[in-house]
Amino acid sequence: MRKSIVSPSTATATPISDLWRDLERIARVEISSEDEKFPIEHALGRKSTTGWRAATTGPQLIRLHFDEPLTIKRLQLHFVDRTSERSQEFALFAGAGTELKEIVRQQWTFSPNGSTEEIEDYAENLSGITTLELRIDPDRSHDPKLSREYASLQSLKLA
Repeated sequence: MRKSIVSPSTATATPISDLWRDLERIARVEISSEDEKFPIEHALGRKSTTGWRAATTGPQLIRLHFDEPLTIKRLQLHFVDRTSERSQEFALFAGAGTELKEIVRQQWTFSPNGSTEEIEDYAENLSGITTLELRIDPDRSHDPKLSREYASLQSLKLA
């Protein structure tokens, strides 16, 4: 048997923070509403801050249109709610143009005395993506007239 001991090289390991795409630079965003104190830029920047929050209650939409078709290997969504007891549902769609395919649908229950953060991290192999759409129903009512909650997103990251 031939054997050698090598030390791990820090130069070969790329920190994940360097892999996240600069969404502000490579995409145009459409949103259904926005609280001026919590703009979408706060959730899509490489260093998220306060996150995004809707200006109106009920289901919301965040749609990214990329300047050039992308290959997406990883998606990370981070939601935070420390004040409301509620069940949220989100669905993520991706594709080229208007031909979008559902990638994931997830439900989560927030509780001020328990689960206050949801982080979803998905390994994917999506190629030729020109549009990414996130639909958030903050209290699973599916009806804006019945909803009492505001959708929010701490961060959305793509690699």
